[in-house]
Amino acid sequence: MITFFIALAVLIVGYLIYGKFIEKLFGADPKRETPAVTMADGVDYVPMQPWRIFLIQFLNIAGVGPIIGAIMGAQFGTASFLWIVLGTIFAGAVHDYLSGMISLRNKGASLPEIHGMFLGHGVKQFMRGFTVLLMILVGVVFVNTPATLLVSNFTPSWNTYIWVVIILVYYLIATLLPIDKLIGKIYPVFGLLLLGMAVAIFVAFIMYQPEIPEIWSGLQNRHPGAAHTPIFPMMFISIACGAISGFHATQSPLMARCMVNEKQGRTIFYGAMITEGIVALIWAAAAAYFFSPDSVVDVTGKSGAAIVGIIANTWFTPVIAVITILGVISAAVTSGDTALRSARLIIADFMRFDQKSIKNRLIIAIPMFAVTAAILVYSLADAKGFDMIWRYFAWVNQVLAMVTLWAITVYLAKEKKYYLVSLIPAMFMTMVTMTYIIEFPAGKYIEGVGFSGTVATIIAGCITMLFTVLFFNFRRKNNNVLKS
Repeated sequence: MITFFIALAVLIVGYLIYGKFIEKLFGADPKRETPAVTMADGVDYVPMQPWRIFLIQFLNIAGVGPIIGAIMGAQFGTASFLWIVLGTIFAGAVHDYLSGMISLRNKGASLPEIHGMFLGHGVKQFMRGFTVLLMILVGVVFVNTPATLLVSNFTPSWNTYIWVVIILVYYLIATLLPIDKLIGKIYPVFGLLLLGMAVAIFVAFIMYQPEIPEIWSGLQNRHPGAAHTPIFPMMFISIACGAISGFHATQSPLMARCMVNEKQGRTIFYGAMITEGIVALIWAAAAAYFFSPDSVVDVTGKSGAAIVGIIANTWFTPVIAVITILGVISAAVTSGDTALRSARLIIADFMRFDQKSIKNRLIIAIPMFAVTAAILVYSLADAKGFDMIWRYFAWVNQVLAMVTLWAITVYLAKEKKYYLVSLIPAMFMTMVTMTYIIEFPAGKYIEGVGFSGTVATIIAGCITMLFTVLFFNFRRKNNNVLKS
């Protein structure tokens, strides 16, 4: 367990040191007026207390990603600990903080609008549709997962569709109401529940002291299907929200529209990501034990959601186990609704459609929810439908993170700031996502090209170098314009 405690300490130190460096690099100005003050509308631009915003942001970005993703990523062995720690500090938290602060400086702009500011009109148009697609996929995933957990753990006699309808109705209400009326009031409570769940597992570590693989034992791939599931790129796709996630940058504008001081950004954006990294680390460590030969329970072939229940029921009393499972359910539900709320705002932004009127909100929300419901029906009707949707969600999510990192890098270059903090993560995530897309085999619903790992890596490397050359060419031209 020494590796686990070292990793935990590094995450905390990363927030205190690297987080402060990134804040200073951006130049947060406590005297600068924020959109919550200058554009208050009582619906989306609503000033809120910083502690409340932090808990909402944490819950928004968490979902089941740092739980299910971390559990499945733990199958790869101790390499998963390294990615969670280093990815969170140097990629995920940088991505979340800078995208959130750029939005804050630009009237709470939605993510595709930020892409357009720094990557061009064509990219903006494409990313509008791409990002809305991701938000709908998030909504589908985060309806399906809690509905399944509720039926399997609490209402076995119910049809899953009953919970699907209940959750969708709730999502519609949360999407339409002013942000401070529902989300602002109850989400901090759910955020504390999610944190309490992680603390419960941490206490279980102290009590049971399970044998968890140490990093000095080697970084070899321990995945049961290692021959067909390489660490690169599969682990980096599996552990998304626990290290870096494009979805996070879609949520940051929601909170950027509620902040009243730029200095709150390090805690709300960088801090929420570090907190999520800690949650992911705890779940990955717990899962690492249950995947090991020393485990008292055989989890072979079990889904991530099933393993959550196994961990809870093995280590906790029935009451704590129920609270833990409810924490996972609330994490999913409270990310799904803000994903669809974010989709509404993205659509409203590019349509320039005012959202003060409930009628205008309904005009956007109803077709969006109809599409979400249709995909949900398919995912429940097809035995492998949910697996396919989850894979799409995973790689689309990481592609969005890649594009956002390139936009941040251009922003930093334009501002004459130290752009390597985002350039290196942007290059790495380009390699990860392009390798995955090119290597993953095409199936019933096309997901990848199906090339060999070696060929995919070479092509992905060429694409990464092309993007890098384009960036430096832009930087050179930008410098020449400024000099002239």
